[in-house]
Amino acid sequence: MKRIHISKVKELVGKSVTVSGFIESVRDQGSIAFILLRDITGKIQVVVSKEKPELLKIVKGLTTESVVEITGLVKEEKQAPGGFEIMPSEIIVLSLSEPELPIPVVEKGEETEQQKRLDYRWLDLRKPEKQLIFKVWTTMEQAFREFCISEGLIEIHSPKTTVTSTESGSELFKVKYFDQEACLVQSPQLYKQMAMAAGFEKVFEVGPVFRANPSFTSRHDTEFTMYDIEMSFIESHHDLFDFEEKMIQVMIKAIVEKYGEEIERIYKRKLVVPSIPFPRIAFWEAKKIVKGLGAKSEKENDFSPEEERALGEYIMKKHGHEFVFVYDYPTAVRAFYSMRHEEDPSISKTFDLLYGGLEITSGAQREHQYEQLKKQILEKGFKVEPFKSYLDCFRYGCPPHGGFAPGHTRILMKIFGINNVREVTYLYRGVNRLTP
Repeated sequence: MKRIHISKVKELVGKSVTVSGFIESVRDQGSIAFILLRDITGKIQVVVSKEKPELLKIVKGLTTESVVEITGLVKEEKQAPGGFEIMPSEIIVLSLSEPELPIPVVEKGEETEQQKRLDYRWLDLRKPEKQLIFKVWTTMEQAFREFCISEGLIEIHSPKTTVTSTESGSELFKVKYFDQEACLVQSPQLYKQMAMAAGFEKVFEVGPVFRANPSFTSRHDTEFTMYDIEMSFIESHHDLFDFEEKMIQVMIKAIVEKYGEEIERIYKRKLVVPSIPFPRIAFWEAKKIVKGLGAKSEKENDFSPEEERALGEYIMKKHGHEFVFVYDYPTAVRAFYSMRHEEDPSISKTFDLLYGGLEITSGAQREHQYEQLKKQILEKGFKVEPFKSYLDCFRYGCPPHGGFAPGHTRILMKIFGINNVREVTYLYRGVNRLTP
């Protein structure tokens, strides 16, 4: 008999079905036993009666989190979890778990310490509330991809190795590449711009990036996934705001429609589809506001996490909105390829998007003039030679363009109201973590 998911059992009362999954609990009362079985879609109670002594014998050897296949008759039972149960005719043990789990899958009381849970992440991820994160991620990414395609963007898959830096040389992972040294990419930025020079006009990419950032904060990791966008023939970075806010709205709408009730029930977070346009505020104006709110500043030309949170609270109070674009950052803190304002080169045509007081996106209009790019590379302290193949893209005509890159883990943090990137990452990589 073909296996079905537990969520479909309620549609087959009075019929025989086969289900498979993990044993969440076993209650053996001698003449009767109760198994709580869990798969990716839900849980169901299995009742083994004294009329099935051969099955009761199997139950006595079962351990929590063993994997079994059960065939039996579906009954409606109001007192059972979910209102239905299975009376089994066959139990097949597919994989027997060791009796002592290193971490509990069903937590009783306070959750196990995070580092230990990360050591046994595959067990931690068996929890339905953890699996929900990755179901949402799948829906979010599908909505992102479908929106990009509907807007005429071409998907690219750029190399994850490079000979030079896109952001800061101090945050590069260097690797041996045959007889030379290469680096893992911090961003597909330079490759996206090559696509603009190739005449693709609008591209997107979903892929990993690597940052050798020696940070232990709750929002930093050394390898993560980015959603990258680049678009030609924009008039200013404000055109990118228009595109991204529509994109974010589509992504969150898809999540709300499919998982909104489940997120609210499990995480107590009522997810709201944002209205557009999003609030927009210039960097120096935002700086004045957070200073007036008493937020601690760590850098004159950037925001501290405390300032970001304060600005998020201010925007929510004033505009009733969780999102805000902050634009026109000082040139000093932005990448060499960012375009500068003609009337004031100390200000760049760049922006961040904050979601609930957390930066989730950085973007900019890019400089597309060959000589100006060379000048900006030198001003940032880089040598021109490693950028030769990149610079060549601008020698033979390149349209004005710009782009941005949301990080999916930070979006998920805000969707679920989770304050640590480790909890929304499948297998986290950080300064001291290369396993599992």
